[in-house]
Amino acid sequence: MIKLTRIGGEEFILNADLIQYVESRPDTFITLTGGERVVVAEALDEVVRRAVVYQQTKHLIPSCE
Repeated sequence: MIKLTRIGGEEFILNADLIQYVESRPDTFITLTGGERVVVAEALDEVVRRAVVYQQTKHLIPSCE
């Protein structure tokens, strides 16, 4: 999960596993695997950085099973 900010300033948490692609036009648009689009205040590079860090860290945390 990554923390992002909508254009209006509202923060929200996005499941980074659902990101299909990210575009900059000039606002940053995130398209999810289900087709939904979200516009965020963060730059494209920052969204990618957060998603990569999320993917890296989720494999380092041992499961509780």
